[in-house]
Amino acid sequence: MPHDLSHDSGGPGRLAPAEARRVTGLATSASVAVAVVLVVTKAVVWYLSGSVALLASLADSALDLTASLTVLFAVRYAAEPADAEHRYGHGKAEAFAGVMQAIFVAASAALLFREGIQHVFEPVQIEASGWALAVMVLSIVLTIGLVIIQTRAVEQTGSIAVEGDRAHYYSDLGANLAVMAGIAGSVYLGWLWLDAAVALGVALWLGITAWGVAKGALDQLMDRELPDEERERIRQIALGEDPRIIDLHQLRTRASGPLVHIQFHLGLPADLSLREAHEIEVECERRLMAVYPAADIMIHADPHGAAEPHGTAFFRAGLAPNHEH
Repeated sequence: MPHDLSHDSGGPGRLAPAEARRVTGLATSASVAVAVVLVVTKAVVWYLSGSVALLASLADSALDLTASLTVLFAVRYAAEPADAEHRYGHGKAEAFAGVMQAIFVAASAALLFREGIQHVFEPVQIEASGWALAVMVLSIVLTIGLVIIQTRAVEQTGSIAVEGDRAHYYSDLGANLAVMAGIAGSVYLGWLWLDAAVALGVALWLGITAWGVAKGALDQLMDRELPDEERERIRQIALGEDPRIIDLHQLRTRASGPLVHIQFHLGLPADLSLREAHEIEVECERRLMAVYPAADIMIHADPHGAAEPHGTAFFRAGLAPNHEH
């Protein structure tokens, strides 16, 4: 019985690879478009106003544009099917994009922190404050629209790259509100130092964002296991209600961009024929593919009670903390 179980029906919260690529492509294209508009408008108004808080927001939007372009290409590449040189697919391209995002954001945070410190001691009078506030309102409106599109894409595809991009834009919403407060406070209350203080706050926010993006990307690059609740879900789906399956052990999982890799051993009655064992495996695989259509699944059948220990001690030791054998 063939094991090529690719199909176009998505499971709960996930889509098949072709449809997922279309959805994530729409979300990343919208992200690039919004970033371009915001970079141009903020650059013009910063030149007119001289606001360092607005400069902080401009730098953030410029990094958003770089990150969005990186995610756009990474998502498309990650969705490419496996080939002769990449037998496990190209999913980790999303994780590499995440690392690049984290580096860009961290560099921006450092530069903005330096600018903010300088303007705390040397406050600058803000000009064209009306335009400065107007461009921040535009930024907030466009960002809210983009976040809605990205949220739908994440719910449908589970894309880690789009989720990371959305997290960045979520932080932008708060940062933009803070920038507006800094500009308004400086202009209408005479608190010139507030503009620089907001820039320092944005720099701190960017640093925290960079750490979050980097951690998520490194978890994928280091093949971190899926969350315990997801592993339990996989276990229950695989077992189903098949009385012929005695146990499931040595479950290993990892995410790779839009792909999920799942591997485990099934304990089956020792007197089954190879054909019968194969049919059980394929039925199990089909149950998982109905929920994880973008999964790469490897199942090994063990004759329960008659199987010799196998696998290297290195990997068996790694499974011990999970009480699997």
